[in-house]
Amino acid sequence: MIQDIGRHRFHNEYHPEARPAADSRILFYHGREIFVKCENDQICFLTFEEVSGAWPDSENEATYLFSIDGISYFIFRDWEESAFAPESVDQTEYVQAGEKHLLDLFPGYAWEKIERMRTVGPKEAAFAGVTGLQLYGWYQSRRFCPACGKHMVHSEKERMMHCPSCGQMEYPKICPAVIVAVTNGDRILLTKYAGRSFRNYALIAGFAEIGETLEETVEREVMEEVGLRVKNIRYYKSQPWSFTDTLLTGFFAEVDRDTHIQMDENELSVAKWCTREEVPEDDGVSLTREMMGVFKSGRQPR
Repeated sequence: MIQDIGRHRFHNEYHPEARPAADSRILFYHGREIFVKCENDQICFLTFEEVSGAWPDSENEATYLFSIDGISYFIFRDWEESAFAPESVDQTEYVQAGEKHLLDLFPGYAWEKIERMRTVGPKEAAFAGVTGLQLYGWYQSRRFCPACGKHMVHSEKERMMHCPSCGQMEYPKICPAVIVAVTNGDRILLTKYAGRSFRNYALIAGFAEIGETLEETVEREVMEEVGLRVKNIRYYKSQPWSFTDTLLTGFFAEVDRDTHIQMDENELSVAKWCTREEVPEDDGVSLTREMMGVFKSGRQPR
């Protein structure tokens, strides 16, 4: 899966005193796009040494994210509003043309949709790219206090934004969700989402609601989406899925008696029982596809 980066070591502890070194990586995001150099499906990010040559005082703009193999990763949270442009460029004009300006400064780099991280290497770089997006999005959405509207500031001790005015504290957002492989003997329930660009087969999935256990989430989501009851719910594995700020938890479950599908057409466009031979191969990226592959091979937990 995307977080399985082999011998490489990911450390997500926050270090407020961290300062970028010459080889530190700087991640730039714009919406759901990431700034990378990509050649033959292999990506790399700008180093601090490269960025600091174009951005005076850039060390003070860097926010530490995490490290992989001792290499630190940073973001510039407000790069679109910074003085990253030459003095001759009007600030308002620069903010409007920020993406193009980075392209002009760093030939060979391009803005790529974040979903590209699912198919490029090296794996540790792709994982860094999507994980950085989750933190970048959190920082962008926590610039102002949700309680009183005043400016938030970063804690000097931990990864937390707090409001000096009312004392509100905000930590990174993680949304718990379930992935459910519903089986019926040698068949598995495969689905396709309704109204989304993602057209591949998937499994029943949904977010946990306040006050319910993950097992109750499994039962509710299966009932809501396909009208089936399940039994023998077994935990399989979890996965951080930074594309949607989610912590996915995978379960296998067996259909309980009635196998007639009553599909929620607002959520799904397809829901059907498939044999092992009809299940797609594992793409090595997502928990969903791994669980489908586990069933295909007959290795699901019992």
